[in-house]
Amino acid sequence: MDIANKTVALGTAIPRLGLALFFIEWVRGAFLVAFLPIYALDHLGLSAAAVGIAVSIHYLTDSLIKGFIGYLLDRLPHQAVLHSGFGIALAGLFLMVTTHYAGILIAASALLGAGFSPIWIICMSQVREENRARQMGSLYVYWMAGLGLGTVMINVIMDWGLNVSLLVIGLFFTAGWIAAGLTRLSEAPALRVEMTVGEQFTALWHKVKRGGFLVPGMLLQTAAGGMIAPLLTTFAVNQLGLSHSGLSLTLLIGGGAAVLLMVPMGRLFDMIGGKWFLVLGFAVFSASLFLLTSAASFVSVVVLALMMGCAYATLLPSWNALMARYIPESSVGMSWGLLFSVEGLGAVIGPFVGGWLASGGNEIIPFKVSACIFGVISLIYLLSPAAMFARPERRAKLQQQETI
Repeated sequence: MDIANKTVALGTAIPRLGLALFFIEWVRGAFLVAFLPIYALDHLGLSAAAVGIAVSIHYLTDSLIKGFIGYLLDRLPHQAVLHSGFGIALAGLFLMVTTHYAGILIAASALLGAGFSPIWIICMSQVREENRARQMGSLYVYWMAGLGLGTVMINVIMDWGLNVSLLVIGLFFTAGWIAAGLTRLSEAPALRVEMTVGEQFTALWHKVKRGGFLVPGMLLQTAAGGMIAPLLTTFAVNQLGLSHSGLSLTLLIGGGAAVLLMVPMGRLFDMIGGKWFLVLGFAVFSASLFLLTSAASFVSVVVLALMMGCAYATLLPSWNALMARYIPESSVGMSWGLLFSVEGLGAVIGPFVGGWLASGGNEIIPFKVSACIFGVISLIYLLSPAAMFARPERRAKLQQQETI
């Protein structure tokens, strides 16, 4: 009976955590992207620069603290870390909507980032080996839906007043906390508690070394994406001639394609496996992004956005499933935390590089450079040995054949 109950609990953990992730990302998208800039400028009397720094510090803290969060998750009950995170996030949220000082706003934004940080690592630690890519695909659907809907919905709700908007944000935050609290999580084995940080890092390093281009690829792809993210709106308006509504429609079509295909592509990867999901995903994304720089009509822009959405849905679940194969079982929490921190480092570096490339007045250059980076990643994976992408049992067989 205990085994059956545990199986049922594990089976419901991903959907419930996904729901909590949806609410958290809804709050993040609604509050940071749409609500805070208007509220801080009009009601708190703060500058646009202070808001910009606060948002950047939020994401930087969220990324860089993940290694420490993983360390805690390997040693403390997951629910304790999760509820502590929500408490810290609530304190940060409260300070951000009440302070009139830029320094406190920035510090509170860091608290919000730290409080939201545990959810992704806990989600990854609950994913089981069977159907791993499908489960990861479903988590990314919750993430994308929350982040996108939060931004869109709060813009509509703000027409009813900022106080109503803040109330709705608080309700979504509470719903996420409740959903997380109702989730039964599998905990880290006692073995992890007994390992030192150095031993955990060594175990991860030995695993990751066998992954070849894994860590460099992780850093490059997030940096390439970060290069173009801050420039997307100005590029679409100035270079492609899109209106703001046209850009929103294009993003909706591309993002919708990614959301709809994420789980099916994850399920397909679980069935077939191999490196072609990554090779083709990065190649199509690279080619589409490069062609986007010379798109001459709205229809061509929409078609290319649709292709990029499909490519993203192809590579993302398979990429994370591949990463999971190099996570040592002795330190799941800290290993995921460190890898997410590496990804976050790329997201921090990217905007600086993109801004520098565009500083000469040509906004197309960062997009072309980003496309070339994605193309290089695809080429490297194409030339990488098949054993690196195979399941553990298949990998051992391929390596044995190579030695004969």
